[in-house]
Amino acid sequence: MYDSGDDSIVSRRALLRASAGTAALGAVDSVRADDGAGRGETARRFDGDCPDATIEPGMTHCEGASMDGCADDHPATVELQSAVADALERRYPDADALIDAGFKPYFDTLETGDDSWSHWLSPEYIGDDAVLDPERPESVLVDNDSWRSIGVMFIATDGGEPVEPPAVYGTDESEELCSPWHAHTGLPGRFAWWYYRQAYERDFEEGDLEFPCRTPCMLHVWTVDHPASIYAHDAPPTDARDLPPADDPAFETDGVPGEDELDWDVLPDELVPERTSESIARPFGLDLGR
Repeated sequence: MYDSGDDSIVSRRALLRASAGTAALGAVDSVRADDGAGRGETARRFDGDCPDATIEPGMTHCEGASMDGCADDHPATVELQSAVADALERRYPDADALIDAGFKPYFDTLETGDDSWSHWLSPEYIGDDAVLDPERPESVLVDNDSWRSIGVMFIATDGGEPVEPPAVYGTDESEELCSPWHAHTGLPGRFAWWYYRQAYERDFEEGDLEFPCRTPCMLHVWTVDHPASIYAHDAPPTDARDLPPADDPAFETDGVPGEDELDWDVLPDELVPERTSESIARPFGLDLGR
């Protein structure tokens, strides 16, 4: 997936450009063609096979999911957050440790809100059959200022394919059901999952360049104080994180935790895909105003 003279790399470049261009131009045309009929009409023009899709960031509850019974002080929530915090402290405390553990970075390209945190995804854990396992989180959430881990994002997959996720606690008939799983139906989240599949899982090698209608089900667990909920989708405000900078990383970089923002520019060359998410999206006008 890096620069070389190999014909397969040239082919991949062409396929990625073509697929990204199709998605981007479709999105731009949809926005321009929207005559005021509303977001639903724009989504249908963007992708006729995805009636719930939106150009803007958008989410939906997964089937059977509910936050109605979720409480930060519930014993099951306390136990889950404690287990996640322990795993992050021991195994995945910062970007340096995540690189050693095989996690791959993704920096949001199309989100219009807070971009002070990033997702680091594990192909190994996305590809296994474990779900909601604090020791094997499919994604770790990292504060881009301190370079420290601040939570996880569980992804409900088995062998990389979406599956029905389990509840944190409670049953379908129970009023205390806590199953805060969501899927992304908006373009930014769908693009992020498509990019991960192409850049790191190499779906293109099997001819699979299909843009998804939605992501697998996902669930956040924050280990830093959050004014909304441990399970909130958005990160806590930057002024609420109050994290000391991570130790100087072992990997080669000109960046300094706490001084330089964690992004593609400070990562070692071998960790940066030949085409970053930004380099694919921006030339085609996919930036949603950022």
